[in-house]
Amino acid sequence: MQTNVTKEAKLLKVGVLGCGSIGQAAHLESCSKARNIELTAICDVADDLRVKMAAIYDPCKTYHDYAAMLEDPEIHAVVIGISDEFHVSCAKAAIQAGKHVFVEKPLGVSVDECLELKELVDKSGLTLQVGFMKRFDGALQYAKAFLRGPIGEITTYKGWYCDNVGRKTVTANVMPMLYSSDKMRLPKEDARAVRERYNLMAHGSHLFDTARFLAGDIISIEAKYAQKRGLHSWLVACEFEGGVIGSLDLTVSIVQDWQEGAQIYGTGGTVFARMYNPWEFRAATVECYDGATHLSHSPYVADGQFYRRQLEAFADTVLHGVPSDAATVDDGIASVRAMIATYRAVHQKGRRIDLKDVEGGM
Repeated sequence: MQTNVTKEAKLLKVGVLGCGSIGQAAHLESCSKARNIELTAICDVADDLRVKMAAIYDPCKTYHDYAAMLEDPEIHAVVIGISDEFHVSCAKAAIQAGKHVFVEKPLGVSVDECLELKELVDKSGLTLQVGFMKRFDGALQYAKAFLRGPIGEITTYKGWYCDNVGRKTVTANVMPMLYSSDKMRLPKEDARAVRERYNLMAHGSHLFDTARFLAGDIISIEAKYAQKRGLHSWLVACEFEGGVIGSLDLTVSIVQDWQEGAQIYGTGGTVFARMYNPWEFRAATVECYDGATHLSHSPYVADGQFYRRQLEAFADTVLHGVPSDAATVDDGIASVRAMIATYRAVHQKGRRIDLKDVEGGM
């Protein structure tokens, strides 16, 4: 079968675990289109779903059993896109099998399990990347470079992530047709049943990682939370390394367009970034104000397929040792710590939580 995708001579042979919604909407297509990846195998316990995805994406092989896929010597790396509760156990199994790992965010659901995974990764010498795809928004990468240069010293970071009531309508229009199966493996407990925890893990992980990507490590958190008739909102005060102060707004779901962005003040300039619903595959609108030249800079980035770009960066690192903006296992742990710290700060009546002291889960 002929396609319009040009592949490089050396390809990372990847097995994708999970044919559910994130696999269908992001990873299977991204592997197929990536310039440096071969979709060697797909794996899912739901036979009907796996057969359907195999017919669409034409992998070289399919597996019902994850352990069997890990035993395949042709596979260099696995992409893990399944329920959060299974991330760490499946990543550990892959590392123990000698495979490089790309795992969807969040890295895990507790700090302790993530630290166990880190120990394995550090000993293995293998690459593990966490799926914070916003790091591969070319406009945000431009903003980060500006923040490390003309802006001088950062003093203040304001970030917001506000999911909206119309998001499902938008995604239904722009996503491919998504298929499901009653044979899919699901966690024993439905994470969505407790919306406070679920929204923090599903949406807060992006908010915290983007803040860390642009402004540096978060060292402490204070938080307040309000919930009325299904509208959940957190206001988080952050202290970053280097004396940077910050405020973060996580709200699900607002009666307005999707609102996501950041404003960063520095001694030599200011950065404003507006991000869009990720399924629009649209790079952020970024304005960088340079105090020395009295000019503002706004990059144009045509390629907004962040999911493909992050997997290409993963493959470049594994195949050629090329460094990238990818989230490491340490970044994944930091995000989990920040979410748990936020949850605890709320339930301990606004008490300041130092991230270095955070253990366990929510």
